[in-house]
Amino acid sequence: MNELNYPEFTGLELSPRKVDYLKFIFEKEGTVKTTELSSCLQVDPSTISKTLNELAVAGYLSHVPYRGVNLTELGKAYAEFLVRRHRILSLLFTHYGLSTEEACTEVSRFEAFVSRDAVNKICSSMGHPMVGVCGEISHEKCFHEEHHH
Repeated sequence: MNELNYPEFTGLELSPRKVDYLKFIFEKEGTVKTTELSSCLQVDPSTISKTLNELAVAGYLSHVPYRGVNLTELGKAYAEFLVRRHRILSLLFTHYGLSTEEACTEVSRFEAFVSRDAVNKICSSMGHPMVGVCGEISHEKCFHEEHHH
């Protein structure tokens, strides 16, 4: 399952905080406990629970009773996009004089406000780079997007 199957999201659905949650859960590749999120993101457990509930209601997560949360198919597809967006934007910044660490930090401040469409256009104009500053970049999505225009 990947972004390909979800043509309708814009990439602007989630607040920066929720982007952090999804990326964190995606990177853990499994069921994540509330306490784990709480300590890593340094947020109060009651706030974590409230946000996780909102993400579950929106269809990105499912609750595993007494275990924690994991990503739904939509959550995984969205998280794949979030990672790709971060890597494309970071790579873009390194082309303009920022170090890998600086690019990563800067992008983390604003990435939640960059649309999927913009990311696909930047990716396309960069020739679909395969490796970003923080890891591999996956592409079936942008190639797919281009056939629609």
